[in-house]
Amino acid sequence: MKIVKVQDIIGTEREVSDKQWTSRRLLLKKDGMGFSFHETIIKAGSEHTFWYKHHLEAVYCVAGNGHIKDLATGEVHEITDGTLYALNNHDKHTLYGGTEDMRLICAFNPPVTGQEVHDEDGAYQPDSNDN
Repeated sequence: MKIVKVQDIIGTEREVSDKQWTSRRLLLKKDGMGFSFHETIIKAGSEHTFWYKHHLEAVYCVAGNGHIKDLATGEVHEITDGTLYALNNHDKHTLYGGTEDMRLICAFNPPVTGQEVHDEDGAYQPDSNDN
């Protein structure tokens, strides 16, 4: 059994951030669960374009607000507390922070290692290490 407290992740290598977002990686590939699990904070008024070409992601909003735009269709969806969106087709999208910070709970499959950085397309590269 694993017990992970987000307060124990803050300030460690499992917390990654820039001026517009913070990601706290509660479970990573090395934890052996078959997916990774994150708490992500998207700053109010920020804009992020992502395209997880090598990962599927499910995201559940537990606080705050914003919206997401599907860049293939142009559809825009509001995100508020209680909204889940799933990028089940490796959807290229832009995520917009709203009037207050969004707190999101995210799961990635395959799991991330924690060392990824977004490339020029907003993607994480696949993990080539089978460990």
